[in-house]
Amino acid sequence: MKITVTAEEPKDNKVAAKLTIPAADVDAAVKKTYKDFAHKYNFQGFRRGHAPRPVIDGILGKESVLAQATNDLLNAAEPLMLEELNIVPVGRPDFAQDADLAQEGQDYTIDVTIGVRPEAELDSYDAPQINMPPEEVTDAEVEAQVKRYMTYHTSYEDVPEGEAAQEGDVVKADIENVEGAEKLAGEGQTLALVDGQVPDEVKQALTGAKVGDVVDLAWTIKHEDGDESHEHSYKAKATVKGIQRPTTPELDDEFAKKSFGYDTVDEFKSAVRDEIAEDKKANLPNLKEDRVVEAVGERLQLDEIPSDYQEEVFNELGQEVLGQMQRSGISLDMYLRARNISPDAFIADLHAQAEERARQSLALDAIARQLGLEATEEDVRNEFEKANVGDVDKAIEQWRSEGRLPAIRDSIKRTKALDWLVENAQVTIVDEAAEAAKESEGEKSEDATEDAE
Repeated sequence: MKITVTAEEPKDNKVAAKLTIPAADVDAAVKKTYKDFAHKYNFQGFRRGHAPRPVIDGILGKESVLAQATNDLLNAAEPLMLEELNIVPVGRPDFAQDADLAQEGQDYTIDVTIGVRPEAELDSYDAPQINMPPEEVTDAEVEAQVKRYMTYHTSYEDVPEGEAAQEGDVVKADIENVEGAEKLAGEGQTLALVDGQVPDEVKQALTGAKVGDVVDLAWTIKHEDGDESHEHSYKAKATVKGIQRPTTPELDDEFAKKSFGYDTVDEFKSAVRDEIAEDKKANLPNLKEDRVVEAVGERLQLDEIPSDYQEEVFNELGQEVLGQMQRSGISLDMYLRARNISPDAFIADLHAQAEERARQSLALDAIARQLGLEATEEDVRNEFEKANVGDVDKAIEQWRSEGRLPAIRDSIKRTKALDWLVENAQVTIVDEAAEAAKESEGEKSEDATEDAE
């Protein structure tokens, strides 16, 4: 099929195009439709596949033949049109609904509207400034990792009588539903006073409570459903029955040998240092990419991501996440229960991630346009070769016929934009583990001061 297509400049994230299909292709499509109908339907007095056109027209109607032929023509022409215009559509192209049907002996022309990603600008096209951890392993990083390993051996012990609950404790309580909190209600419910485990309002209300106290709980949960925002309020009454505090054992040579298999603490820490070094070697390049993309995404001058594009990114992200779960042998229900999060919270988080990914992709598009980056045929071929495709030429032509090469070209341009950002980013080396430890100590000092007062 040899199509002709012209298009206007994008407006309001839409491209108006005019598609023309030659008369020869129209005639071939109509002929094929008559043949298909003759085989598909049983026409009395004729062997299957041998009914003449006048009979088919008389029984099914010529318009039904032309409608089917027109639909087949547009389905065949759509990927060729996308390739010709080098467009990655958002959603399916919209062919004019009031257009005439294709007619034998005539070229067929139809108006098409194609949704596209917005072309947004950045407030700056300079390479971003980012912080990165040092390539060498620091003492603070070792101590932080050791601390994480030690938390795996944390036990929970009852607090002394009369002592109040504090952040990080686990409170056991009998909970009475007051409004909408049926799922939380019950005797001996366990509430961990940790960020992300319970609503902030619940954590704040129970912090400072003692065994025997009756505490009124009230909290609100918000979530997004497409373009709509929803808010749910809950109330409950908690009678505190017990308070347990996490206790981490002391790390000494005996514990290092018993729990980690090293004769001394120094040997254990040396092994941790080697582990961090290997991890940095593998992951620092990816971390740098993530941070420059995050930084440039914040420069996007676009108040709101168009809902159709964000929904498309959301669906792609959802498929990726579910695919990862499937490969790991984990169901969605298992995933939610393991992380103690609700389906609504999971969906809301996916929407937030989708918006961030969409902004970052648009920002990379803007960088590519600003730098005049292009995807050459050699670039495209290299992508297929890197994917270890058996017959590269055949694969490229198949993707071309399916209208999928524009997506490859866009991906190549974004990769080139990312490479430029990584190469030119202004990097400040920061021992982030040391900074985090210092901040944590500062918070503990503030809490101690408040308790003393």
